[in-house]
Amino acid sequence: MATRTEDPHPVDPTGPAGSAPRAVGTARRPRPSSKGEQTRARLLAAARSLLAGEEAGTFTTRNVAALSGVTHGMCHYHFQNRTDLIVAVIEDIRPEWIGPMEAAVAAPGTFAERAERVVELLTQPEGADLSRLHSAMHWFAVNDDRVRASLAAEYGRWRAAFVALFQVLADEHDQGFDPRPLGEAAAAGADGLAAIQALDPEVDAEQVVRALITGLAARARPSDR
Repeated sequence: MATRTEDPHPVDPTGPAGSAPRAVGTARRPRPSSKGEQTRARLLAAARSLLAGEEAGTFTTRNVAALSGVTHGMCHYHFQNRTDLIVAVIEDIRPEWIGPMEAAVAAPGTFAERAERVVELLTQPEGADLSRLHSAMHWFAVNDDRVRASLAAEYGRWRAAFVALFQVLADEHDQGFDPRPLGEAAAAGADGLAAIQALDPEVDAEQVVRALITGLAARARPSDR
């Protein structure tokens, strides 16, 4: 967002005689957008809180505005409707689940080293709020095409990270195999594990994830078996 350029050497209009007075209105102050950004952040935080609650039916722009202490009109200034809010939350949580996965795969290292980082990441328990948020997103996606498209794009990035992991394996062994089916299978297995853990936290996540990734890797390298 463009900002106004400040005078690097402001002159005090009440200063010594002979000093050039500065134009009215050029005093240093916060960027005009800062208050709006803070209001938007408060609305997003309230939206997340309501979406992570137990009753999806309470998620309305009016309730979000009330929880954030913002007028309903101001809420609609930042978000046209409920769908806009949901899509914004979907994008807001990206650094909490997709970002770490992409970083784990993109960081330097062999396939084995990157796979180990992925295993460590996937075996960390998902926070209750994030888990409930994902459930809420799926619930709204059933009846809202925009939510479904936005959520599908996020899961596309999630699966692409797994495909990139197995691309490293393909490059290392010059096997020429297509990493996509293996990456998609690993992503599906990871998603299934998250669902199982939500019901049974006693499942040995590390053992399952390690078996999944090493098993797929062994299948990609028939000469190693």
